[in-house]
Amino acid sequence: MSGDAALHNIEVGTLSSATREDADEAELARMGYKQELKRDLGLLQNFGVSFSIISVITGIPSLFSYGLNTGGPVVMVWGFVAVSFFTMLVGLAMAEVCSAHPTSGGPYFWAAMISKPENAPFASWVCGWFNLLGQVAVTTGISYAAANFISTACTFNTDFVPSAKITIGIYAGVLILQGLINTFGVHLLRYLNNVSIGWHAVGTTALVIAILAKAPTHQSAKFVFTQFIDNTGVDGVGWSQRASAAYLVVIGILFSQYTLTGFDASAHMTEETHNAAMAGPMGIVMAIGVSAVLGWYLILGLLFSIQDLENTINSPTGEPVAQIFLDTVGEKGACVLMVIVIGAMFFCGTFSVTSNSRMMYAFARDGGIPGRRFFQKVDAKRKSPVRTVWLACTLSFCLGLPSLGSTVAFSAATSIATIGLYISYGIPIALRVVYRDRFVRGPFHLGAFSYPVAVVAVLWIGFISIAFILPTANPVDSQTLNYTIVAVGIILVYCLGFWALSARKWFTGPIKQMEVERMGIDVTSPAETEKLEKAQTDINELETKSTPHLAPHS
Repeated sequence: MSGDAALHNIEVGTLSSATREDADEAELARMGYKQELKRDLGLLQNFGVSFSIISVITGIPSLFSYGLNTGGPVVMVWGFVAVSFFTMLVGLAMAEVCSAHPTSGGPYFWAAMISKPENAPFASWVCGWFNLLGQVAVTTGISYAAANFISTACTFNTDFVPSAKITIGIYAGVLILQGLINTFGVHLLRYLNNVSIGWHAVGTTALVIAILAKAPTHQSAKFVFTQFIDNTGVDGVGWSQRASAAYLVVIGILFSQYTLTGFDASAHMTEETHNAAMAGPMGIVMAIGVSAVLGWYLILGLLFSIQDLENTINSPTGEPVAQIFLDTVGEKGACVLMVIVIGAMFFCGTFSVTSNSRMMYAFARDGGIPGRRFFQKVDAKRKSPVRTVWLACTLSFCLGLPSLGSTVAFSAATSIATIGLYISYGIPIALRVVYRDRFVRGPFHLGAFSYPVAVVAVLWIGFISIAFILPTANPVDSQTLNYTIVAVGIILVYCLGFWALSARKWFTGPIKQMEVERMGIDVTSPAETEKLEKAQTDINELETKSTPHLAPHS
């Protein structure tokens, strides 16, 4: 990127609202793309998408059982504080890169822009596939949790008995409804976004006040802030006895880290956001900050409201949070609170599909996924990538199927989501550390803190990427295997193997769409694939020769 580009970025952040839309389109054109998606989101809506996908009222209840059994209250409470701190550093480092490159591709596009031109295709390819894996797994975790809570709610005052097959059926129905909203209700998404923000903020606050006010008794502060629990051993001997308490803490923070995941949605929505070079980064940082405060408040409220610890952990409902509701506000009140939680989960899943589909659309537009000519189409009427909406739903459903045969499949899906997304976050941040002279900042930047924040962010991502593939239940067998390593391994083997055998010959990284169209090449025509690939290669070679070195920036 040239110094003129940096100046242009700064100007975008200071333009009046009357000319901002033209400036956003000009900024997108500078990165080589046409404005095809409808740009009608503001800062509030951009923040709202990430805030809704982080959704503490989704992540915390859905993994509350895991948290109670894997470390207990002390790891849940203080682990969330530590994870929030390091996640904010990751978010700040991401926001800085997003400001320089506000496009729907997000991390994989950033990786290409920061790398040396000769390495850009490979960096973009690997980053794109890990981001795609994480996006799909996030949608799986969110919507499957919604199906679980719907099944649980159906047991209240009925003879209904949930089963894996019934839950999978509900899960399919949830995904179909979310897909339909993203297909036919795309014009309503900005309004649903506003509703979702209020639902999450007011709903979480009201829920905590209700259970604390109605709870017959409260747990002591000593229990909430210091109680350690290890129920990870199938044979009664957990990991703290087999390994150490530190090991349990390491795997236990998945509860917190999964909750604070998905904030790259703000980046994926930048092509639909006004003043994207500032609104996108601010959306990321605001979503993490608000979610961290609200999440800690929710954890404390739930823990203080536990009536019978053993009955909560081994609740006949299958969900400790549902048992807390029943024990504090009674059956009718519990139904109301379950509606709040399920509604939040549904909003969360809906916007996860939205973000997922935008990433897949951008990756297809740049030739990164099979069937790219089919999936890069934008519906002319709705100005939405409808085909990738259904691709996202289909892949998410498939990833949820192992839950039929494994008792730890859900926690594995959350590990996959966390690792996949954070690796894709870490690649461009790491490249920003390695190639300091290639990064030209946008209007949002950290000044002198930029480099140290990026280094710590990369180290944290490296740590959790190892931590969350470790076994979570003891002993390890076919029912308790953490199959995260299998899913991550498949993606790693696929993207590296396919790269070595084929993709390195034709994948050239993000396509300069407007430049190749000026050459008379139709980027959507399968018949012109060879011309497109040759043109993109020529463009990359020209950029390599013309910009061998860039002036360093802070």
